[in-house]
Amino acid sequence: MITYNRIFENNRRWVAEKKASDEEFFKKLAAGQSPDFLYIGCSDSRVTAEELMGVQPGELFVHRNIGNIVNNNDLNVMSVINFAVDHLNVKHIVVCGHSGCGGVKAAMEARDLGLLNPWLRNIRDVYRLHRKELNAITDEDQRFMRLVELNVEEQCVNVIKTAAVQRAYLTKGFPLVHGWVFHVHTGELIDLEIDFQEKLRDIQEIYNLGAIE
Repeated sequence: MITYNRIFENNRRWVAEKKASDEEFFKKLAAGQSPDFLYIGCSDSRVTAEELMGVQPGELFVHRNIGNIVNNNDLNVMSVINFAVDHLNVKHIVVCGHSGCGGVKAAMEARDLGLLNPWLRNIRDVYRLHRKELNAITDEDQRFMRLVELNVEEQCVNVIKTAAVQRAYLTKGFPLVHGWVFHVHTGELIDLEIDFQEKLRDIQEIYNLGAIE
C-alpha cells in the first residue's frame, strides 16, 4: 500500500511533469473552471472519474458517495447539481455505477448495517420497484449486476426530477442526463443509453415543478 509520505513525493513529481509539458498549466488552472460534465459516481477507491474518462483537471465537476445515490433529501448532492447546472452551465450530467459495488451488494443482503441502513434504503427501494425482473434472474452475479444498472437508471431519474435540471433544459436545451456503468474487471465504460427525453416525458405528470410546459 502507498505510504503517507509517498503521497507528497507523487505530488511533487506530478507538478514537475505538468510544468514540463505546459509551463502555464497551473496559471490556466487557477483562472477558473468551466467543465462540460458533472459526474456523480461511487466513492469506491477503484473508480476514479478523471482517469477512467481520460480528462484533465478542470474538465470534470465531480460528486461521489456510496452507491452513486441521488437523494432529494441529501443537500450535498442537491447543492452540487444546482451549482453545476445554474453556475457552471454543464452540458451533461452523468450518473456512473460500477461492477462489484459494495453499496449495491450490501443492499441485497438481509442484515442490519447500522447508520448505513437509511442510505442503503435508497438502493433497496430500487430493488422493490424492479423486484419482479430481479427475482426472475436466477444467477446471483447477474442479478447483482442488473441491480447496479437499474440503480444507475433510477438515480438518473432522480436527477431529472430536480427543478434546476428541468428549468435549464427548457430554457437552454441542456444538460442531458446519462447513465454509465464502469466494469472494474475489464476497465470498460458502458453507456446504458438512457433515453433522456423519454424519461423526462414519463415523469412530467407528477414531477413537473412548473419548469416544463
